[in-house]
Amino acid sequence: MSVTIVLVLVTFLISYRAFNNPRVFHALKHHPYSEHRNREHYRLLSSGFVHGSWIHLLINLFVLYQFGPIVERIYENAFGVLPGRVLFTAIYLLTIIVADLPTFWKHKDNPSYAAIGASGAVSGVVFIYILYFPWAMLSLYGILPFPAIVGGIAYLVYSSWASKNRNDNIDHSAHFYGALFGISVTIALKPSIALLFAERFINGLPF
Repeated sequence: MSVTIVLVLVTFLISYRAFNNPRVFHALKHHPYSEHRNREHYRLLSSGFVHGSWIHLLINLFVLYQFGPIVERIYENAFGVLPGRVLFTAIYLLTIIVADLPTFWKHKDNPSYAAIGASGAVSGVVFIYILYFPWAMLSLYGILPFPAIVGGIAYLVYSSWASKNRNDNIDHSAHFYGALFGISVTIALKPSIALLFAERFINGLPF
């Protein structure tokens, strides 16, 4: 069984439990005030396994299921099967934490702020895919096709703008920083990918 499938199953089970038990939900959510005042730093990680609704959960799991196995295989090919799986798992979990840090610093004295969801880590996985396959064709809701790099840039621009200008209870900064961390850590681990990306981007190679 792939690491991606394990992550999907664990996230589903924990989110399902939290849907039916508000105490579990509130204990696991990203709550900077509690993390800062009570040193409940585990929330920076646990928040990636709880979601606000079935739609929120299923969209994240669907995207992770679509892109996770591809990125997992990339890591296996680059570092070996076992080391690749370990690295993929570690990066996914670390991205949850890193994606939460901007709102931790921003809201650590704000008891009313909270956030949940795996979107930051899922963004990291998607952008690792884009790093390898910039011109692969993706589609929005299976209808509107677009190159991965174009959608990725638009997503980063929107997430950056929305994190500063929207108040819609969505942690847009987690999407933005999760994506950047996924790219950065992959290049740090395998610097040659930067040259591969440049070659594929310039030449318009889909794979």
